[in-house]
Amino acid sequence: MAGRDERAVVRALVEAHGRTYAQEAGIDLRDTPQPLYRLLVLAHLLSARIKGSIAVATARALYEAGLRDPRRMADADWQERVDALGRGGYRRYDERTATQLGEGAELLTERWGGDLRRLRQEADGEVAELRRLLQEFPGVGPAGADIFLREVQRVWPEAAPYLDAKALQGAERLRLPKDPDRLLSLAGHAEPAVLAAALVRAALDKDVAEDSLSRAASR
Repeated sequence: MAGRDERAVVRALVEAHGRTYAQEAGIDLRDTPQPLYRLLVLAHLLSARIKGSIAVATARALYEAGLRDPRRMADADWQERVDALGRGGYRRYDERTATQLGEGAELLTERWGGDLRRLRQEADGEVAELRRLLQEFPGVGPAGADIFLREVQRVWPEAAPYLDAKALQGAERLRLPKDPDRLLSLAGHAEPAVLAAALVRAALDKDVAEDSLSRAASR
């Protein structure tokens, strides 16, 4: 594929599908405690073997139930968390996830004062350490940590550019180079977080990839 065609594909992908998962979940991502916590919960939900749309709807349901910060999440009883997860459609994993969210909220409160910026400070600019620390939260494994870092790079510059294995799978499906630097060059002024989210959508949904290829071909 010629360089010009690759640029067209990336441009079409980002224009049509470049919405971060935080945006979809209604999270106005800023470097402040509540949005960062909501992103952590979203990353936890998205990392399960469940449709992304269900995970996003569930993140919204938890917010609407008032479980929007670690204190409220920890103070809620287990059944309250289960019910909120169920309203979002997250029924397959609701009981285990309700327990994990409670334990994770307690960990965040006790170790980092309820503020993920303190976890960031502990990592001291090391992305690998950020990734390791995130996995200390119950239910947040490597996939969950990658999701969080893909999204948080909008407000934590040291994490950028973050194109993980799932994003590169999307590049492969689109017949694009799998080199992160090359992809970023093709994306022009698109934010790395936006590019990453669009590539992940292509990895997860072949219709997204086919749509982007079709749009690029028609330019």
